[in-house]
Amino acid sequence: MEKFKTISSTVVPLPIENVDTDQIIPARFLKATSKLGFGDNLFRDWRYDKNDQPNPDFVLNNPTYSGEILVAGKNFGSGSSREHAAWAIAGYGFKIVISSFFADIFKNNAMNNGVLPVVVSEAFLAEIFSSVENNPKTIITVDLQNQTVTNTATNKSEKFDINSYKKECFLQGFDDIDYLLAKKQIIEQYEDKQSDVAYFLTT
Repeated sequence: MEKFKTISSTVVPLPIENVDTDQIIPARFLKATSKLGFGDNLFRDWRYDKNDQPNPDFVLNNPTYSGEILVAGKNFGSGSSREHAAWAIAGYGFKIVISSFFADIFKNNAMNNGVLPVVVSEAFLAEIFSSVENNPKTIITVDLQNQTVTNTATNKSEKFDINSYKKECFLQGFDDIDYLLAKKQIIEQYEDKQSDVAYFLTT
């Protein structure tokens, strides 16, 4: 994983509630075991028609919108627990998803795959959608260190929560294994101390 730095970006708005993982990545694409190529099929059935032609009405096919941040409606990532949904979002190039609510399993899958899920209030989410509708070049800034998301169109910010362990992993660019390896010396010192205690108790 790359180290997470403060990201300021235009956004792709998806003001649809209850987007489930089958809409994010349809089940017929789950046969692959590699993460490569999943971004090509993100929102496949919304992006393309039955003849595999791009749907001009879908936001990912609208050149007006782009960026590293996807702003989605309430209850994003519901449905089955497929990790492929997070692969598809990351593969497309999104580093952050902002919503007022995420399904727990999707939220964890996203963080495990380098995508930061940011939960904001429904009022702040509506404000972001409104700003982007008025000006597609609106910049949203996500500062993970200070746990803030800022709508630069209004200069309003909100704090967001994140597990302290996952926050450190994002800031350091660690996955779970990298994190353990970084703590190797501390773990070894602890094990040595426990061995010394055990020896003392048995002698």
